[in-house]
Formats: sequence, C-alpha cells, structure tokens
Amino acid sequence: MPTDSDTIELSEDELREITGYAAACARRALPLFEQDLSADPRPRAAIDAADEFAGGGRRTTALRQRAWAAYKAAADAGSPAAAAAARAASHAAAAAFLHPKASAHQVKHILGAAAHAARAEELASGEDERVTAETLEWARQHAPAAVGAVLGRLPAAPPGGGRVGEHIRDLDAALRA
Repeated sequence: MPTDSDTIELSEDELREITGYAAACARRALPLFEQDLSADPRPRAAIDAADEFAGGGRRTTALRQRAWAAYKAAADAGSPAAAAAARAASHAAAAAFLHPKASAHQVKHILGAAAHAARAEELASGEDERVTAETLEWARQHAPAAVGAVLGRLPAAPPGGGRVGEHIRDLDAALRA
C-alpha cells in the first residue's frame, strides 16, 4: 500500500478521463443550482472548463479560477442542494489538478464531484436513501477505467467529511472492489 510520501504514476490521459468523469457527475446536479440561481454562470462554466480539458484542452489558470468561482457560488446558493451542486462543479474543474502524490486526500479530487453531486440530489429528494443509492450507483457504473486504476495506486479515502465524506468512502470502496 502506498504511503503519503510516495508518488504515483499518473498519465495525462488518465487525468483527462478522471476530469471528464467528474464533469459528468457534476452535470447531473447542475440543474439544482440553476433552478436556484439561473443567472449565475459559475458552476456551468466550471463544468464546461473541465469538459474542455478532458477533451484535450490545456490545464490553465483560467480552469483553476473557474473551479474557485464555482466554489464561491456555493455560498450564494439559496438551498443546501444548490450549494452542494455548485461544490460538485468546483470539484469537477479541480479534478484536472490531481497530483501524482500517494495521498488519501487525492481520492477527494477524484471522487469529490461525484460525492457532492450525490449529496445535492440527496438533499433535493428530502434525503431519500433510494435516490442516494441510485446516484452513487450511477457514479460507480459510469466511472471510466482510469478512475479505478488511479484509485488503486492511492491509499483509501480518509475519514471525516460528513455526509460527503461518507459518499466518497462508499464510492472509493465500490470502485476498488
């Protein structure tokens, strides 16, 4: 098992696949934000920037700035579900900045968008466990091979993080199985 001081192999193709996956997960929850703040383009811009990188674009300062802007949009959201959807968008753009470091924290970069999107859908459903299970199953089924391969090079997801942390650990365990 790798330790936090180790580095891992991480190809650009894997990084692009992970970012594309994160964008797809975040896009599922985007309507929850846009219903709340339809005039705020920040989460959509973050997801679009993640998609652009995943499709072969450059990893730029603008991409990082869009990730931060979506994160800040969460503070302006009028509901917890909308805030979680904005955080999912932020994590999608930030996935492009995954480091080749064998740190459990890097698992959050890989699965953060999926976990926040699951939390957004969970909150919007009134915390219906079936919705949560369906969302996490969608994320598991749509994970490209690169997600599982890179997770296998990292320590398991860290403890903590509340409900989103639980979703990260659940997905991590499912994708390693």
